[in-house]
Amino acid sequence: MKLLDKHTIPHLLNFTFTKYAQNDGFSFVDGEQNTYEDLQKDMNKIGNLLIELGIQQGDKVAILAVNSPEWVATYMAIGALGAIVVPILPDFSDKEIGHILEHSEAKALFVSEKLYTKLRDSFSEKIIKIENQALVPQGTASEEIKNLPTPNLSSQKFPYAEVNEDDLLAIIYTSGTTGSSKGVMLTHKNILWNVAQGKTFQPINEKDRFFSILPLSHTYENTVGMLMAFASGSATYYLDKLPTPRVLLPALAKIKPTIMLSVPLVIEKIYKGKVLKEINSKVITKLLYKIRPFKKILNKVAGKKLYESFGGKLHFFGIGGAKLDTTVERFLLDANFPYAIGYGMTETAPLIAGAVGAIRKVGSAGKIVDDIKLRIAKNKPSDKTGEIQVKGLNVMQGYYKAPHLTEEVFTKDGWLRTGDLGMLDKKGHLSIKGRIKTMIVGASGENIYPEEIESVINKIDIVLESLVTERGGKLVAMVHLNMEELEKQAKRLHKNVLSFRKDAAQRKEDAQKYLQEKAEEKLKEIQTIVNQELNRFSQIQQIILQPNPFEKTPTQKVKRFLYT
Repeated sequence: MKLLDKHTIPHLLNFTFTKYAQNDGFSFVDGEQNTYEDLQKDMNKIGNLLIELGIQQGDKVAILAVNSPEWVATYMAIGALGAIVVPILPDFSDKEIGHILEHSEAKALFVSEKLYTKLRDSFSEKIIKIENQALVPQGTASEEIKNLPTPNLSSQKFPYAEVNEDDLLAIIYTSGTTGSSKGVMLTHKNILWNVAQGKTFQPINEKDRFFSILPLSHTYENTVGMLMAFASGSATYYLDKLPTPRVLLPALAKIKPTIMLSVPLVIEKIYKGKVLKEINSKVITKLLYKIRPFKKILNKVAGKKLYESFGGKLHFFGIGGAKLDTTVERFLLDANFPYAIGYGMTETAPLIAGAVGAIRKVGSAGKIVDDIKLRIAKNKPSDKTGEIQVKGLNVMQGYYKAPHLTEEVFTKDGWLRTGDLGMLDKKGHLSIKGRIKTMIVGASGENIYPEEIESVINKIDIVLESLVTERGGKLVAMVHLNMEELEKQAKRLHKNVLSFRKDAAQRKEDAQKYLQEKAEEKLKEIQTIVNQELNRFSQIQQIILQPNPFEKTPTQKVKRFLYT
């Protein structure tokens, strides 16, 4: 699908502002309703400010900010000038942020009030408060940034740069599960061509309402949640508070979104924390849930409640960023919940494959997006799986200032190596088996995929998350249990065990000891259940209690390198 005559931000701006000026645009849930015309005025102010500051075509301008209409206006202004956007994930550490600003050679930085404290003194370029475009003098204390006055900036249209499709639009630093953050160079064509292909995959129009909860600095939300909405004249809403249930539910009821994007962890937590909890709270429903026909009925009932809690108007709930648990996906499918699966990576801006509606298949990442070439590079013809490699107009130019890494990630014949292991079935469904770097080779040469074992472990109700690795030739599972639920179960089964002593300190010690014993019992039970489902060479030989949640990247992927 060709969206524009020329896939550049200036062409997109002219298209959208001409066609959708009076449409509802980008707003806060509890703020004033903005139109696209309002967005254009804000963007013009930022563009004129950047010109005043001497920002030129090809300069890098960073954004370290929470989601907001101003974030969108800033991105568009930078792109319209032919400068290069460097979006920084808010959850990056101070050290990582400092590295990105230095490595990217950013000439200016737009920052949220809330994130200003993450800046290090080493950044000596222009700093702009994103909420009102006020210049932040060097050495400004965090408590002073709130009081910076709003400058009087012109909202007159500024001259857009003559931008080519192959010019850089963004350098996006990956959150990295392997510990290294790389700057992915994406052109105007890479990103906007992917927007056009995404609109073919899932038609979107000006009547749609997006609700954005993922960070705009991540390519998934940036391309699909922001630019696809912008190209369609759709309304988009942001929260100005943390997305806790107390904040989310009223917001969803108010907006009644038609489109939302999420990572698997969000919907998996809802399934385990709400759906399963309610089903298991009654003996009869808990028993019936083990029988497939009744399970399907209960899933439909629970799914209807879930759909209504999201506002009752959703027609597209996109899940991407990691593999979705198959048990949760079966629930969504049974429930007729309008979910879609997407597969991609920052290096492909991001979409590679996806499934919506009738083409969904449990456990599959969907079918290849139109006009993207994909091949499975097997080590030998008899292999069932191989590395997923892709070609297309969405594939990055390379890694910024890292020619050796760029050379490594492309094959000699020009295919991007994703680092993911996968397979294609006869109908073109793509299945992801795991990462090449995490695959374990068994004693007899068998390929063992930790992510698949983790998926089996994570299906168990009491398990919050797990990680499988190899230690001393053994397969070891680190399991983080729902200790709160385990404690409730223990108390229900042995009401008096924790309180028979009169001494409070001794009671506390007994309680901790008893809970630890129950956790160890539960781990052994989990190991037995899981190994019954796994083939011989994938069976867990040791299981360890992980007391705290695993440390994650800003996109909620476990930082495996910390535990392996």
